[in-house]
Amino acid sequence: SAIMSIQHFVLRPDQRERALNVVGTQITVLASNAATQSYGITLQQGDEGTGPPPHSHDWDEAFYVTQGAVNFQCDGQAYACTAGTLVHVPRGTVHGFSYARGGGQMLELTGSGALAAQLFAAIDHEIPVGPPDVPKLLEVAQRNGVSFPL
Repeated sequence: SAIMSIQHFVLRPDQRERALNVVGTQITVLASNAATQSYGITLQQGDEGTGPPPHSHDWDEAFYVTQGAVNFQCDGQAYACTAGTLVHVPRGTVHGFSYARGGGQMLELTGSGALAAQLFAAIDHEIPVGPPDVPKLLEVAQRNGVSFPL
């Protein structure tokens, strides 16, 4: 099979796709794993109290807090992360987070093979704004490689 040649790209702010609404977090895909054939980058912004419950997946992920503060849990340990903090989450690690007082913003980087961008698009498409249908949300997450500890 021919090796697909990946072209460089420059994405200005006015060229971004619209933000996806992922259970109260606004997620803008800056570079999907499909587009780079490697890593993915999203910009995530959330109001106080929003964010995913503890979960894990089979890809590496890192978060860099750019504004506000985010409370992370990794393997049961809690971390209060302010702007300038990097959190590295190796594949298989149970982790979750919630935006702290005043909300926050961060860059999310995902490693090769991640389904994060697909997951966020599916949630935006299938889960209406408002209190989520939790069983449906779990089904969409599981279909995109994310599992929740019981």
